[in-house]
Amino acid sequence: MTEPFTNQISASAAFDPPFVVDEPEVHSLPFVFNTPHSGSVYPRSFLASSRLDALALRRSEDAHVDRLFAPVVDLGAPLMRAHFPRAYLDLNREPYELDPRMFDGRLPPFANTRSMRVAGGLGTVPRVVADGQEIYRGRLPVEDAVERIEALYKPYHRTLRALIQRTARQFGYAILIDCHSMPSSSLGRDEGTKADIILGDRFGTSCAPLLTGLVEQHLRSRGFKVLRNKPYAGGFITEHYGEPGIGRHALQIEINRGLYMNETSLAVTDGFSGLIWHLREMVVAVAAEIVDLTPRRIAAE
Repeated sequence: MTEPFTNQISASAAFDPPFVVDEPEVHSLPFVFNTPHSGSVYPRSFLASSRLDALALRRSEDAHVDRLFAPVVDLGAPLMRAHFPRAYLDLNREPYELDPRMFDGRLPPFANTRSMRVAGGLGTVPRVVADGQEIYRGRLPVEDAVERIEALYKPYHRTLRALIQRTARQFGYAILIDCHSMPSSSLGRDEGTKADIILGDRFGTSCAPLLTGLVEQHLRSRGFKVLRNKPYAGGFITEHYGEPGIGRHALQIEINRGLYMNETSLAVTDGFSGLIWHLREMVVAVAAEIVDLTPRRIAAE
């Protein structure tokens, strides 16, 4: 059944809390799951400064991705999820990847102002939403960007880093699964480039090939068309936390929104519950195959 849905924004004077970690009763799997773009709580001050309506802002979200992966907590893995939205602050960027044209005032000298993502309007504080529409009515005080980064971005990444380190201490290695969604339109019209799921491992540098291969194998066995690294190889999170040489593996999963939601209204569709089940069973299958593997075997195979 299609779930009733409202595309109205959840507005708040402040984030309380800005993010959460859903912890399992027993952390029994060597995984950490992360949904940095699923947040849907919008500060009232942000809404007042935006020229866009609620639905336009919400289309930058990885809507419902936190719900798609919620069962991993009962399986024995923590799930970290942001409450603030991607249009407000993008956690999958460098901490100071900023466009100086957006701000009144001088950015810190260490800010990265020349990346391709900044040029496209998709820096740490985005200038545009996913379909290229300008977010703001005018320039922002530079202090606004600094406050978002210091109060939200840095605590989020400290917590994520601590989760990964805790997992690695407990199991000898850690597997970060960074969970995202992609608009079906981003895949083009060529049937050869279309996919249900894209796995990003930075072309083999952020995750051991064995692990990426197991995830791909079990998704394919459930009927999904899976591609690797094109057009999404993984962003800052995958690159920053993926260090297979020391047992820190990071794999990005991009799920085609057409599988589970109406991309115009953002309402979930009949495929939603089935997709949840398939993702859960994929995690169960991969966990069962790696349970007896040592960190050295994972790296070598």
